[in-house]
Amino acid sequence: MFIFSINALWKNKIAVLVGDFLFVNKMIYGFSKYSCPFNICPISGRLLSREPSRGDIVVFRHPTNDQDYIKRLIGLPGDKIQFVDGDLYINDNQVLKTRISVSDKIYCGNSAVPVNTFEEKLPNGVKYNAVYKKNFSYQTSDEFIVPLKHYFFLGDNRDCSKDSRYLSSVGYVHKNNLVGKAQFIFFSSDVQIGSIFKFWEWSKILRINRFFKKIK
Repeated sequence: MFIFSINALWKNKIAVLVGDFLFVNKMIYGFSKYSCPFNICPISGRLLSREPSRGDIVVFRHPTNDQDYIKRLIGLPGDKIQFVDGDLYINDNQVLKTRISVSDKIYCGNSAVPVNTFEEKLPNGVKYNAVYKKNFSYQTSDEFIVPLKHYFFLGDNRDCSKDSRYLSSVGYVHKNNLVGKAQFIFFSSDVQIGSIFKFWEWSKILRINRFFKKIK
């Protein structure tokens, strides 16, 4: 396992936020060069490969810039993914979406953005919360056909996420780029308030109620 600091993700029943540090299981999908510290494993491809499940929160190595990203796995090899009128479709079937809040705000960069929060349910029964800007800025997309040995990822903060929808910057992710599955929040601080190095303000900065929260 390793600790992963994230920028933002909206996750099942609890928001994974800026300032959260996660424990990530780097062996659950098999072994690749990313299973070892500093990516120095002498492994070509992936050993003892195990298929991830739709809905997993996955850390993966970006296909081109060598950075770690964390997103939700939506599309498996061979799937067709598309947004139509703001709704997510998988293999021509609409993902059930139920609005649960109209008063939430999330950070997109340094800006607080009002959003609608929905519970979405994937075909395998996995439920999670996703947020969309109130003006429904992301409406209709092209069809995405997930290639063999690749996966399609989305951020749960749908209008402020660089993910597989953007083929020139992220796109489809090869199975060899999977790093691991995020399992629980280990530590959390509110970076909008201040740095954790300001120990005299820890009572305001540390989000102790988020420590050791399991990610399902």
